[in-house]
Amino acid sequence: MSSIKIECVVSEGYGIGESPVWDEKEDALLCVDIAGRRVCRWSALSRRAQAVAVDAPVSSVALRKSGDYVITLGTRFAALKWEEQLVTTITHVDKDKPNNRFNDGKVDPAGRYFAGTMAEEIRPAVLERRQGSLYTLFSDLSVVKHFSQVDISNGLDWSLDHKTFFYIDSLSYSVDAFDYDLQTGKIGNRRSIYKLEKEESIPDGMCIDTEGKLWVACYDGGRVIRLDPETGKRLQTVKLPVDKTTSCCFGGKDYSEMYVTSARDGMDKEWLSRQPQAGGIFKITGLGVKGVPPYPFAG
Repeated sequence: MSSIKIECVVSEGYGIGESPVWDEKEDALLCVDIAGRRVCRWSALSRRAQAVAVDAPVSSVALRKSGDYVITLGTRFAALKWEEQLVTTITHVDKDKPNNRFNDGKVDPAGRYFAGTMAEEIRPAVLERRQGSLYTLFSDLSVVKHFSQVDISNGLDWSLDHKTFFYIDSLSYSVDAFDYDLQTGKIGNRRSIYKLEKEESIPDGMCIDTEGKLWVACYDGGRVIRLDPETGKRLQTVKLPVDKTTSCCFGGKDYSEMYVTSARDGMDKEWLSRQPQAGGIFKITGLGVKGVPPYPFAG
């Protein structure tokens, strides 16, 4: 193994940093601060972060084929024009649940935007249970609901052969797999492929590498873990200097760098004094694996 190096590249201290996505065109990392209601972009060239403020909790961001970005905002799928700082609503979900909001989202290999909802938290990971659902926004801007009864809809990704969809409902403490039909975007045959151990805490965001292994950020676990979805075994643990690690993605010139977002919401002064980098974004180099470039939304 090459030697692993961890560097805090953004120390803005996001309330809930989430949904990191590499934007190759901009040579930049996108992410959101859910609690801070902003979409953020960190330039690898200038090493500076910019942000666009929005009017509701923004929980995920994705690239868009036609340019700019799509986001999940409150209970809306929306489009974001970065330079104009302009947000336009595409469609609403969960209209009957005013206390809900979107959480994590990601675009599938066919350009559909998958994202799930949850009830607003009373405090971190404490909320009204089973209020969420998993949705897909298709390129024609229609929406399909896959299932409901979700606690905290979270990490998602697809196998390299595009036949399996991986998904996390955080409070199940499980990483699940579904059979996946790339033509239709339909999912089925849900099963658990990994149950988190006590010290790993709560599974949050997730990404896949070019060897088909999953990387899962462990909220309150202060780590990312690498899993083999075939065997259900944990292969590697990378510990970070903050407890509330929220999500991860690969980026950089050849997708050999991993970026990990984190949160500081729910931490008291004493806790923050021990972890001053909480809410920062971390770059991990030397993992010896590469990631898969993100897919852009086709609509």
